[in-house]
Amino acid sequence: MTRFVLHRLGQSLLLLLLVSMIGFALLHLAPGGPLAQFALTPGMSQEAMQRIAHQMGLDQPLPVQYVQWLRRLLVGDWGRSYRDSQPVLWVIGSHLGATLELMISSTLLAVILGTWVGVLGAIRRYSLADYAATIGAMIALSIPTFWFGLVMIYVFSVRLAWLPAGNIATAGNGSLLDYAHHLIAPCIVLALVTVATWSRYMRASMLEVVNQDYVRTARAKGLRRLQVLVHHSLRNALLPMITVAGLQLPILLSGALVTETVFTWPGMGRLFLDSLGYRDYPVVMGLLIFSAILVLAGNLVADLLYVAADPRIRLS
Repeated sequence: MTRFVLHRLGQSLLLLLLVSMIGFALLHLAPGGPLAQFALTPGMSQEAMQRIAHQMGLDQPLPVQYVQWLRRLLVGDWGRSYRDSQPVLWVIGSHLGATLELMISSTLLAVILGTWVGVLGAIRRYSLADYAATIGAMIALSIPTFWFGLVMIYVFSVRLAWLPAGNIATAGNGSLLDYAHHLIAPCIVLALVTVATWSRYMRASMLEVVNQDYVRTARAKGLRRLQVLVHHSLRNALLPMITVAGLQLPILLSGALVTETVFTWPGMGRLFLDSLGYRDYPVVMGLLIFSAILVLAGNLVADLLYVAADPRIRLS
C-alpha cells in the first residue's frame, strides 16, 4: 500500500509539472499578454508599460519567468492577483466554498437519482423503464450544459418565477433557506450529465452482480426480494462506482465552470473566466494547479477507498 501511494504521488507530481508548463506557456503566448489591461488605461505611455513589465518580471525570457514562478510556488507563494494585488491563495479560497457547495450537492443528487435509475434498469432489463432510462441518458449526455441552464432560467425563473435567475443569495438575506433556493437550479443543471453517466455505469454493474452465485443462493434461501437487492446485489454493485466517482471530478469541474457562468455563481469556475478576461495570469495559473491537485487527489482517494471497501483488492 505504501509503495503504491508513493508511486502515485510521484506520478502526480510529474503530471502537475507538465500541466504547469503547458498552462504557463499557453497563457503567456496568447495574444495580448498580461499587460493588455494596462494598455487600455488612458494616458499610459510606453515607458510606463516597460516599467510595469520590469516590476512584474515580464520582460524576462519565458523559461526564466516559469522557473521563478515555480520556485515561488514550491515555497507556498502562489503570487498576487494583477487585479487587486490580493494573494492568489486567498482569492481562490474566497471562491472555493461556493464551488464545493455546488459540486457536493449536485454529486449527492446525481448519486441518488443515478443509482435508482441504474438499479431499476438492471432489475427490469429490456422493459419500458429500461428503454426510457437509456434514451433519457443519451439525451442528457447530448444536451450542452449552458443551453440547459438557459432553459432552466427561462422556464423556472422568467416564465414561472419559481426559482432565482442567478447569484448565490438574495442581497440582504443570508438565511439558509434563501441559499438553498438559489442552489436548486444550478445543482440540477450540473447534476444532469453526471446522473446519466452514473445510471449507465450502475446498470452495468448491477447486471454483473445479479447473476452471481451468492445472489442466487440468497434467493434460494427464501430471502425477500428487497433484502436480496439491498444487502447482496446493490452493496456489491456499488464497489466499482467508487472509482467512477473519482473519475467524475474533471467532469464536475468543467461543468461547474459553465454552470457558474450561466447562473453568476461566485465559484472558482466564474473566477477562472473573469481572470482570463482580465489577463490575471497568477490567478489563472493558481486555479489550474489547484484544480489539477483536486483531480489527482480525488482519483487517489477513490483507489484507496475501493481497497478499503473490498479487502480482496491488493495495490502494488
